Amino acid sequence: MEEILQKAKLWLSSTFDGETRNEVQNLIDSKSEDLADRFYKDAEFGTGGMRGVMGAGTNRINKYTLGKATQGLSNYLQKAYPNDDLKVAIAYDCRHNSKEFAKLVAEILSANNIKSYVFEDLRPTPELSFCVNHLNCHAGIVLTASHNPPEYNGYKVYWTDGGQIVPPQDKGIISEVNSLEYSEINFDKNEALISYIGEEVDEAFWDASIRNGTFDVKGREDLKIVFTSLHGTSIKLIPEVLKRAGYTNIHVVEEQAEPNGDFPTVKSPNPEEPEALEMATNYANKLNADIVIGTDPDSDRLGIAIRDLNGNMKLLNGNQTMSVMTDFLIKQWKKQGKLNGKQFVGSTIVSTNLVNDIAASYNVETKVGLTGFKWIAKMIKDHPEQEFIGGGEESFGFMVGDFVRDKDAVTSTLLACEIAADAKSNGSSFYKELLNIYVNNRFYKEHLVALVKKGMDGAAEIKQMLVDLRNNPMTEIDGEKVTFVNDYKSSIRKNILTGEESEINIPKSNVLIYETEKGTKVACRPSGTEPKIKFYISVQDDLANIDSTDKVEQLLDERISRIKKQLGV
Repeated sequence: MEEILQKAKLWLSSTFDGETRNEVQNLIDSKSEDLADRFYKDAEFGTGGMRGVMGAGTNRINKYTLGKATQGLSNYLQKAYPNDDLKVAIAYDCRHNSKEFAKLVAEILSANNIKSYVFEDLRPTPELSFCVNHLNCHAGIVLTASHNPPEYNGYKVYWTDGGQIVPPQDKGIISEVNSLEYSEINFDKNEALISYIGEEVDEAFWDASIRNGTFDVKGREDLKIVFTSLHGTSIKLIPEVLKRAGYTNIHVVEEQAEPNGDFPTVKSPNPEEPEALEMATNYANKLNADIVIGTDPDSDRLGIAIRDLNGNMKLLNGNQTMSVMTDFLIKQWKKQGKLNGKQFVGSTIVSTNLVNDIAASYNVETKVGLTGFKWIAKMIKDHPEQEFIGGGEESFGFMVGDFVRDKDAVTSTLLACEIAADAKSNGSSFYKELLNIYVNNRFYKEHLVALVKKGMDGAAEIKQMLVDLRNNPMTEIDGEKVTFVNDYKSSIRKNILTGEESEINIPKSNVLIYETEKGTKVACRPSGTEPKIKFYISVQDDLANIDSTDKVEQLLDERISRIKKQLGV
């Protein structure tokens, strides 16, 4: 504790402003238990940026931790592009302090002779990704904490291709950030290097979204849509893009339309949570709507609820959504005669293998990377000889085409409505299309368990859980023999039955994945953005016909329950 106290006292120096010094002094004087959590470590500028609770301290999001990140980025940009007039695009979401932080970041960049293009008001993250290329910027920054609670904020960095930073840029920037003292942040702004953007970029983004996200479908005017922005940024773009695409029957959940960093109508502004979409699904039932779509605060994730076979609203998980979207997109490419063996779709190691099966049925390659869309963006960058159709991950994100290089709830919302309108006009439904995919391939059922472990003790507990799983590997899961253990930390794929090992040729990550003889998959990884450890369970079985859906789903649910019990989660 003495070490933490000495670290906190450093924040009482003249390097820090009066407000910050007072906040830290009050914590010290009151012997606050919060002091340890604020100073026991530095807020890490990780491989994509940083995210955390706001407040004074090294382990918090504030003008100094963000300032250090921006100064480090500035230093790296100047070394990477010594002869260029450097340009950076900046966006921010609805969270408390996001606008002020965006201005601060622009000022630090300007103090380092870097031109900033700052959105005049909050905008979705995918528009920032698009903007980097649209304005030929060297980098992009978005101030957001995605779907985290109201006390959080964050900082994500994008590179020249519009994708989040990946090797070697990420390590280079991290090195620059870690080499800095807080006293080295240059706050001496140059207003002449700060410009504000808005409508012109919106127009370009809408055009690109419609170009990539619409197809030759009928029935747009007959599709009844309920949309909620969950108090976030998507209200700026999604209703308009739907209207421009020809959807006229759009019903916005007005109680959640106003951007608000407190997210007053939900416990969590996360479309992965059924409760977050409860107000929208209730509204949909009142209107007898066909589809509900909700997005997270920075509009990169989307949750979709549709009518099941009994007419009840059913929230799809991210694996189901990406499977239907992948199948539909490939069908459209095939219909247009664009498939020639040089296309691919993107997925991640913890997402459903159903996507791989779907793509293979059309002779399309699936590239699989680590969790996070930056790796899908890297696939596009690394393989210019191939065309990217689309890609997704289980955590409710999807990307249509390569004009945006991050998950994009704006264009994905448009795509979801295209699928629903097309199905309805042909006497089917979004849900029936999913079931047909199960019949044509296999019925995959996935389940995610996320255990929250906060603070120093929680971080240690998460670390130990993974150590235990590595040191005492499971040999069977729900009575099925484990055939392979994939350890992405050591980059080794081991056949448990033969002892044979092979190398995993993707970047290292703290992830373990078990595979069984019957196709069951269990993955475990710590969250990169929240104090959580996550377990991903995937089971599968044949589905002979749609009429057998309930019976097969019940069997799969029972298997998942047994596996959770075995894992102790």
